[in-house]
Amino acid sequence: MRALLSTIGSRGDVQPLLALAQALVALGHDVHLCVPPDFVPLAASLGLAATPIGPELRATGKAPVAGAAPPTAAERRKLTEDTVAAQFDTLLPLARDADVVVGATALQVAAPSVAEKLGLPYVFAVYAPMVLPSPHHAPPVYALLGDAADPPRETWPALWEQNLARFDAAFGAALNAQRAALGLAPVASVSRHVFTARPLLAADPTLAPWPEPGDPGVAQTGAWLVRDARPLDLELEAFLAAGEAPVYFGFGSIRAPEGLARTMLAAARAHGRRAIVLRGWAELDPGDDGADVLTVGEVDQQALFRRVAAVVHHGGAGTTHVAALAGAPQVVIPQHYDQPYYAGRVAALGAGVAHPAGAPTVESLTDALGRALAPEVAERARALAEKIVTDGADVAARVILAATREAERPTS
Repeated sequence: MRALLSTIGSRGDVQPLLALAQALVALGHDVHLCVPPDFVPLAASLGLAATPIGPELRATGKAPVAGAAPPTAAERRKLTEDTVAAQFDTLLPLARDADVVVGATALQVAAPSVAEKLGLPYVFAVYAPMVLPSPHHAPPVYALLGDAADPPRETWPALWEQNLARFDAAFGAALNAQRAALGLAPVASVSRHVFTARPLLAADPTLAPWPEPGDPGVAQTGAWLVRDARPLDLELEAFLAAGEAPVYFGFGSIRAPEGLARTMLAAARAHGRRAIVLRGWAELDPGDDGADVLTVGEVDQQALFRRVAAVVHHGGAGTTHVAALAGAPQVVIPQHYDQPYYAGRVAALGAGVAHPAGAPTVESLTDALGRALAPEVAERARALAEKIVTDGADVAARVILAATREAERPTS
């Protein structure tokens, strides 16, 4: 079987798809990936073939240019048209050699239409339950840790209708123009077309359960975790060995509040803790070369998180799952989309602390870190680690293979 796997988004959107690719390859199947240009080298480092799709995204980790005017409605429309057209141009020729197409994240607008045009099965995946429409949660934009801004439960269905209507309005014209060029009928609902009738939920059932157990419309596989055998570099190993377990701070490939690295280091020092700071796309730099701080680049989080006292991060699905699997207490400082959901789940499970969204102060982060470092939180984090499913990518690979075989079965 030949699988085409595609996603558009940050590293947190790409890395699970790399894990799925590894699982399919391990089963003897051929895989080709479409990922943003920033992550083609990452795929290659794991021995996976990849084609770039869309523009480079690294600039999204930096602050916007001061005084820059927001795009006009016409500019936004043109950007959407160009984005959707580029997806079709990239995916269609690659899919001609595939037996199944897998798309991850809602921005993957073209993939289901490409699969439809070629008569291929299509599988869609998300990394957090609250991305999918449900009467049991509000849309992502409203997930604010249950504070005063969280809308009343009885409004959730209407909010979902509004949310999906905005998505349809944003992409409908551009998508249907491309479909018409391929001889396909227009779709009335882009969201239903993209989400499919039975999406995969690539999230752990303990950490991020689907709120409707037994729902046949969602297949929860467990998180897709990359098999990463890279050793930690010598400088990092030496730092870890030089004292007690440090606190890890990182915001991955998203934008970070101004001065965050200095705030992080001050919070660690307030508790007499050493710090490891991930530069990430925001180029976090604590501006300090003291012996108690180490700034790192690319690192195997699965290996590192088992050796730290706590993980302070933005709440991306991947980082949250890896920290949970490592049994590390967490402080989650959510910024957008599914991150408030994961912050809330970590807090609800007692495995860490949900810091208010946005930019922390030294005082607020010192307080949150102190609570996360409490012995009882570490104990609950270790207990959670024992429940995290580790074969989610393998489960998903089998689901995709079954869907492909079903599509190949001759009709009577």
